[in-house]
Amino acid sequence: MHLSLGLGGSDIASRLKFMQQIGVDSALVGPPCDPEVGYYEFPVLMDLKAQVEAAGLKVDGTSLIPWRLCYKWMLGLPDRDEQIEKFMQTLRNMGAAGYPLIIYNMHALRFYRTNRTLPDRGGAGGTAFEMERVKNSPLFSSPGIDASLIPKEYHQPISDEQMWANLEYFLKAVVPVAEESGVQLALHPDDPPVPSISGVARIMREPEAFQKAIDLVPSDFNGLKFCVGCFSEMGADVPKWIRHFGAQKKLFFIDFRNVRGDVNCFNETFPDDGKENMYECFKAIYESDYEGGVHPDHAMKMDGDTDSRQYWSYAIGHMRGYFEALQTEFSR
Repeated sequence: MHLSLGLGGSDIASRLKFMQQIGVDSALVGPPCDPEVGYYEFPVLMDLKAQVEAAGLKVDGTSLIPWRLCYKWMLGLPDRDEQIEKFMQTLRNMGAAGYPLIIYNMHALRFYRTNRTLPDRGGAGGTAFEMERVKNSPLFSSPGIDASLIPKEYHQPISDEQMWANLEYFLKAVVPVAEESGVQLALHPDDPPVPSISGVARIMREPEAFQKAIDLVPSDFNGLKFCVGCFSEMGADVPKWIRHFGAQKKLFFIDFRNVRGDVNCFNETFPDDGKENMYECFKAIYESDYEGGVHPDHAMKMDGDTDSRQYWSYAIGHMRGYFEALQTEFSR
């Protein structure tokens, strides 16, 4: 395994220097994308990869694709095939540029929190979610999406069955192209993993759903982005499920964060201050012979830490300590 951080925005050189200094091994990149083009362009991918490799790091792949590039196939809209074709062009361009994976999800309303600065240890701010505050939210009401892009006749509740059908339709189209391109498809959990928000079902809300998704279109390139925080929110035995998917070689990328609470009311915390035993989680990853990136995810907001570098330094150091301890333990 290797320790990873996200890379995007405009200050790439400074970010890469910082990553070198704290001992990061790899980068999960968020390439810029022109919405009118609708896919990641080959020259952009090559330029980012060249910068990462010049800094002595490797590219893990690409982070979540922008909502505007995937909402049609997630929601099963009539013109979804155009977006799927562009997704396949992204896969071809990524494969040609040497990117090993792309992360995608099925939560059409994206990342949802009811508080982004809940005070935690020492006054540091973390994100939080309370289902009670959103249980009566109007259809398609979510920060970060533009509901005006969805035709009015499709502003209606979407069931589990419809969302599963949409995922199967998508996978049957793109998995063959992923195989040809050598790019893994890493499915991200719904976050929060509640049954629905604003009338839209959230199907990736329990561990068994990921096995179902893997089995829909069996392939070495159909797997998951395992988020420790999301699986903890689900109430799952996190180390058990890491080993379950690790034994199948379906762990393509891992987010390593901790939470406190349950799916209906939780907040994010420092990795050593939540409900999960993160050492046992890391040990499960290590014992699975996992070879991909492990990423700390969702920074806590610390005083004076305007660009989260204090938190990322803490989180990477925390994981590095686990890694070295396990290497020592298993070398005896």
